[in-house]
Amino acid sequence: MISLAVHRNLLRLHGFCMTTTERLLVYPYMSNGSVATRLKAKPALDWGTRKRIALGAARGLLYLHEQCDPKIIHRDVKAANILLDDYCEAVVGDFGLAKLLDHRDSHVTTAVRGTVGHIAPEYLSTGQSSEKTDVFGFGILLLELISGLRALEFGKSTNQKGALLDWVKKIHLEKKLELLVDKDLKNNFDRIELEEIVQVALLCTQNLPSHRPKMSEVVRMLEGDRLAEKWEASQRAEESRSRANEFSSSERYSDLTDDSSLLVQAMELSGPR
Repeated sequence: MISLAVHRNLLRLHGFCMTTTERLLVYPYMSNGSVATRLKAKPALDWGTRKRIALGAARGLLYLHEQCDPKIIHRDVKAANILLDDYCEAVVGDFGLAKLLDHRDSHVTTAVRGTVGHIAPEYLSTGQSSEKTDVFGFGILLLELISGLRALEFGKSTNQKGALLDWVKKIHLEKKLELLVDKDLKNNFDRIELEEIVQVALLCTQNLPSHRPKMSEVVRMLEGDRLAEKWEASQRAEESRSRANEFSSSERYSDLTDDSSLLVQAMELSGPR
C-alpha cells in the first residue's frame, strides 16, 4: 500500500529485503536529513527555504488525505518525519504510524500513538484520529519551522511554562511575533509572511477538529489564497464563543497536555527506522 502512494513530496518506497535476521524497507537516500536535524545544523535554513518546506509538506499530506485511494492518515506529522532531498525539497516520510482510512469512515480509533506536543486534543482524549489530526500536527510543524524549536523541547529551550502553542497564542495577541522567529535567521525574514504563516498555524491547531481547515485549504492559504477570509471568519467565531463564556482553545489544550495520565503512551513512538 505504501508503494502505491506516489507523489514528489512523499518518500518513495523502492522495495524491501527480508533475511533470517532483518526486515528492511528500501528508500532513496535523503542527503539533507530531516527538518528536525537540519533546523539545528549550520548554516541555518533561510526564510525562503522554510516556506518551501512548509508548502511541500502540505502538498504531500494533501495527497495522502484527498488524492490517495484509500486515503492515508499519517498520525505523526512533525519535523523529524519531514525529510529533505538534495535541493531541500520536503518529502513526507515515516509511515510507521499511518492508518488507511476507508471512504465510508470519518475517523479511526486506536491506542494513542504520536509525539507529545504534536498530538491533537481529540486524539489524546479519545483515541480518535482523522485527517484533522494530521492538520493539527502540521500546524505545530509550521511553528517549529518558524522558531527552530522542537515542540517537545519548548519549555526547556525557552524557560517558558506550558506548550509551544499556548505561548504562540499569547505573543500573537501581544503582537510580538518576532519573538517566535529562529534567532539563527538574524532578522532575515518577511514580517508580513511571518504573520500569515502563524495565522495558518493557528487555524490548523484550533481545538475542535471541525474548525480546522482541510489540507487542500491549507495549501491554498500557504499559496496566498483566501487566508484573510478564513482568518477573519475564525476570529468572528472565536469572539462569539468568548461571549458565550466558553473556554478558549488554548485553555482546553493546556488542560489536556497538563494531565500526565493522558500522556503515558503518547511518547515518541514512530515506526521502526
